[in-house]
Amino acid sequence: MLNGLIVFAALASVFLAALTGQMQALTDAIVSSARGAVELAIGLIGLMAFFLGLMRVIEDAGALRHLARLLGPLMRRLFPGVPVHSPAMSAMILNIAANMLGLANAATPFGIKAMEELDKLNGERGTATNAMVLFLAINTSALAILPSGVVSMRASVGSEDAAGIFFPTWFASGCATLVGVTAAILLSRLAAYRRTEPGPAADAPPPGTGGDAGSAVDAPAALDPIPGRRWAGRLFWFALGGLLGRFIWQHRTDPPFEVLAGVTSAWMLPLVVAVLVMYGWTRGVRVYDSLVTGARQGFDVAVRIIPYLVAILVVVGMFRASGGIDLITTVLSPLTALIGLPAAALPMAILRPLTGSGAYAVMAEIMTAEGPDSVVGYMVSTFQGSTETTFYTLAVYYGAVGIRRTRHTVPACLLADTAGILGAVFIVNLMFG
Repeated sequence: MLNGLIVFAALASVFLAALTGQMQALTDAIVSSARGAVELAIGLIGLMAFFLGLMRVIEDAGALRHLARLLGPLMRRLFPGVPVHSPAMSAMILNIAANMLGLANAATPFGIKAMEELDKLNGERGTATNAMVLFLAINTSALAILPSGVVSMRASVGSEDAAGIFFPTWFASGCATLVGVTAAILLSRLAAYRRTEPGPAADAPPPGTGGDAGSAVDAPAALDPIPGRRWAGRLFWFALGGLLGRFIWQHRTDPPFEVLAGVTSAWMLPLVVAVLVMYGWTRGVRVYDSLVTGARQGFDVAVRIIPYLVAILVVVGMFRASGGIDLITTVLSPLTALIGLPAAALPMAILRPLTGSGAYAVMAEIMTAEGPDSVVGYMVSTFQGSTETTFYTLAVYYGAVGIRRTRHTVPACLLADTAGILGAVFIVNLMFG
């Protein structure tokens, strides 16, 4: 389906540009989008290298077993074909947790690590498994607890209720996640997708087990803390907790949600890095060596995804430059007005699955023009916080492992996006309309 969408969008862009006299704009968009895709991939190299290095640190410390044990019952129900102690389980948990906390920079490397581990269990390389499709559906539905980036944007454009999107975002992203998971599971049972389901890899351990000793997918045993380092770690956390408490005390007169947004936007990512490094160090892991080993893998992956990013982003750029987005907005606005989706917010709803940077810019423009605390301002903020850039995510994650036959990934993810948009429209109109 992804191939069909790419072909349709490219041909439609050329036709529309020729019809409206925008061929030069289309030419410029092709060149700039191709250059931007490579620049984006190069920008990812540092992040991917560092966070996959951190992933290697906690993997060497055996933390993956703790994570798998903690959330194992839920993950086993969602991913029955993935062995209990596979590193894929823990990488998926870390990715989902990072997304929920608004840590997009950390979520992507963990997600790519999860896809690589899932691909080791895949008996037909190049074809998406049911587990991969479900993981992507959860990822693109972007269940969000702390949409700190959007809150910061709202505050920067003068909102008096910057954190007012917390509950709408929880509701809308919850709707998206529920529909995405349901769609991925139900679509996998259709005959057309059952026939194309890959079997397990020949050397994959059976589901429900951790694999044989030394298996490539078996996580290391959890290491016990070294006594001296354990006390040093406790002292570090005590001091860091005191500094965090001082920050909160200094802002005690601010609204609670603004304090929470400040903590999550400024403190959360450094805290994640500190937690993972300290966890490995207190258990005797050679942190630097593990970081370098994981970083080398991250560099290789970032380079590998460049062709997939170029293909997706060039076609999206063509479609925007040709006026395709404007045409869809004009055609759909009379219909969307019936469900409470204003025409001013419709471009954001259309762009969000296609381009993260484009949607972010449109959100800022709309909030500046309409006001961040208007119904439209709340709505586009909730769109940004409760949905994900679906086609970018597919290009990055599937590109990392060479998946070309995506099976039911696109319909499942687009259904999740649609549910997130409709959920946002409903709850924003209910609360602020």
